Amino acid sequence: MSEPGDRLLLRDHRPVPRLTVAGHSVPRAAHAAIDAHNHLGRWLSEGGDWVVPDVAALLELMDEVNVGGMVNLDGRWGEELEANLARYDHAHPGRFASFCHVDFCECLQPGFGDRLVASLRRSAAAGARGMKVWKDLGLGFEDDRGRLLLPDDERLAELWAAAGELALPVLIHTADPVAFFDAVDGRNERYEELLQHPDWSFCDPRFPRFGRLMEALEAVVSAHPSTLFIGAHVGCNAEDLGWVSRMLDDHANFNVDIGARLGELGRQPRAARRLVLRHPDRVLFGTDAFPPDADMYATHFRFLETDDEHFPYAAWEPVGPQGRWAISALDLPPAVLPGLYHDNAARLIGGLA
Repeated sequence: MSEPGDRLLLRDHRPVPRLTVAGHSVPRAAHAAIDAHNHLGRWLSEGGDWVVPDVAALLELMDEVNVGGMVNLDGRWGEELEANLARYDHAHPGRFASFCHVDFCECLQPGFGDRLVASLRRSAAAGARGMKVWKDLGLGFEDDRGRLLLPDDERLAELWAAAGELALPVLIHTADPVAFFDAVDGRNERYEELLQHPDWSFCDPRFPRFGRLMEALEAVVSAHPSTLFIGAHVGCNAEDLGWVSRMLDDHANFNVDIGARLGELGRQPRAARRLVLRHPDRVLFGTDAFPPDADMYATHFRFLETDDEHFPYAAWEPVGPQGRWAISALDLPPAVLPGLYHDNAARLIGGLA
């Protein structure tokens, strides 16, 4: 144990709050919920296995916490999409909706637009309920000329239009937290996180700046008003809720989910509450926590339904993984909860009871 005056490494600092504050346990959602942002496939697993090995146990958990439906964003395309659909959507109708991807590696060869559209049409015919676009569009994929491909590249316009024609909502993750684009130094609020995951940093000038990526996102949403977009992680810009609210004001086809952003929303609870109340039909419940568990859901329900202050956004971690701060809850009015938890997602995404 350290004595007063001894050096203490930041990683060993575990301050215990001495506040006396109210605390509520909310093990079940107040209304049957749809988790509109989760990962159940094999694409993100380290060993290539299913993220959720036991679907029956997952359904038991969903029933326990009052989550009636879940969006699986890991459908990919071709045989992998078929496997996800068989495991989830077809085996348990009404409980799961799997989204497809398109293979942006096609962009290494000229004329990729038509091939991407053809892939999307095949996935829609197979039963995909939407399209997931990850941050590597803008930060990873290069075209045939060796340039990073951004979402607003004119060669992708037919893809976004086809999604609208096929009535497939596009859940799009553009960029990453703003701090991931800043220098990794003592001023970076995500310093510890970036030290643990140096590949998450995009401060290198070879990457587009955060503002440029937000411009690309808005350009795509604006240019395709007949296509429904769901901006992942609070519209991809949870640090600037004024920007998110303005996007929702300006673009009727834009919606957002709250997946993996309790840490951001909970340190600005009044602004977050105003966002939901201003746009009650455009904000979707989602967690992006996989594999899901009861404690994770209880934290989300507590955040949305109570007026608790200063509690951990990830109590299952020794230190908040996104930053060393606590959050306060939104205390949303009961009338808003059905839309946030269920109705908004059910309106945008087919296949969910």
